[in-house]
Amino acid sequence: MIYYWQQSSAIRDSIYIPKYYNPQLVAEANALSTTHDCVAISELIDAGLLTVSTGDEIGKAAYGTGDIPFVRTSDIANWEIKSAPKQGVSQGIYEEYAATQDVRVGDILFVRDGSYLIGNNCFITEIDKDILYQSHVLKLRLKDDDSMHPHLLFLALNNPFVQRQVRSFQFTADTIDTIGRRFFDLIIPIPRNKKIREKLTIETDKALTARMAGKAFVKHCPKMIEIALKTGSPSAITEFTKLEPEDAVHEISNETISAEFGDFTAFWHDSNNIKNGIFLPTYYNVKIPRELDSIKEYCDLYSVADLKKAGIIEYHTGDEIGKMAYGTGTIPFLRTSDFSNWEINHNPKQGVSEEIYEDYAAKQDVQEHDILLVRDGTYLVGSSCMITSEDQKSLFCGGLFKFRVLKSPLDPFLLLGLFNSYIVKRQIRTKQFTRDVIDTIGNRIDEVILPIPKSVQLRNAISENVRNAIETRIFARREISRLSAAIA
Repeated sequence: MIYYWQQSSAIRDSIYIPKYYNPQLVAEANALSTTHDCVAISELIDAGLLTVSTGDEIGKAAYGTGDIPFVRTSDIANWEIKSAPKQGVSQGIYEEYAATQDVRVGDILFVRDGSYLIGNNCFITEIDKDILYQSHVLKLRLKDDDSMHPHLLFLALNNPFVQRQVRSFQFTADTIDTIGRRFFDLIIPIPRNKKIREKLTIETDKALTARMAGKAFVKHCPKMIEIALKTGSPSAITEFTKLEPEDAVHEISNETISAEFGDFTAFWHDSNNIKNGIFLPTYYNVKIPRELDSIKEYCDLYSVADLKKAGIIEYHTGDEIGKMAYGTGTIPFLRTSDFSNWEINHNPKQGVSEEIYEDYAAKQDVQEHDILLVRDGTYLVGSSCMITSEDQKSLFCGGLFKFRVLKSPLDPFLLLGLFNSYIVKRQIRTKQFTRDVIDTIGNRIDEVILPIPKSVQLRNAISENVRNAIETRIFARREISRLSAAIA
């Protein structure tokens, strides 16, 4: 907490929020001005170097009409769009808005509204083709790469100095926080030294390309593994991973979470086959047994409960530590919305104190290569990620399962790959149900069947490629963090 005196004559636009005038940020801008050009977003716009536009609210009736992603604030994490955004729209709706939204490679999407999400942003790459974005998101486009490369603007927006400005400027409008038009007051620091700018641009390009290649694997993984499980061959995986990033992009189709639900099927079900008083038609989806039967030749089929009983895996849920613990420290308290594309967000929403961490750490026992899987959360149910060495010191909430592999024939990377196969994701979707006001899979996770390849070669291929995708993406993520800090 800081405190200071502010002259009434210095009040701008009738803004009486103390943090808006944070003197520490003023002092930091003054110090940076000796080596950087510190310019406001509004100045870049006035100079004709930058354009800023908002998206559209297409209406909930459009949701789920197709597989063209409609990017919302929660779909932007770790400087990229989630590989399977929540909502998709039809080709007709896309064409209605595509020309005016005009999303291109090199654009930056910036979250304007949404409390903790404000300031999140992503760099549009070749893999983000054919998307629409909502009105709570700003689209930034630089007009002249010679004056300022988009990579430099991207790094500057993620620099701690700029992100602290975002937090100082945001305010509550009605029921949601926003940065509103104060976005245009943000001061962007750009190094004057040309060699430094060129070095930052080149290194950022490498990191973003590596992230994109890894995301391509994550996005295409369900299809590749589905083919591999049906054929018993790793060729679909190995052939895709040999492609150059620009070629891999063309192999990937746009998909949203709706792809996990499968096609609607009408069928008769004898009342004698009702289990545990469950009358949800999706629970008895007749396509699931057929799919599982089709891969028996190449896979051993085990329920999650069977694997636990055999001592191959163990799993349990986290703890609800109470909202009073939020913000007491910097140790991450991981919640269902704190990961995407197989990894934990670099800026989890909530942090806890060392004391609270010590109260739960031994019981939760988070270790590298553990897997977190969402138990509660409607669209998020079944999402998963892997704990890395930098995530070990954390706690996780009761809406998550933590899985740990104890012995073969599984390993952590193979298990993560199987969790992200269509046959497993569709099972999870058929078993989720609404409890109170939120969807969950509850204890029905025990019933999910995992298809473990009989072939050691196929198991190793899945494991090695999942490991490579994760490790490459994590390294590139660290690079982006380092470069964002280094720009100012």
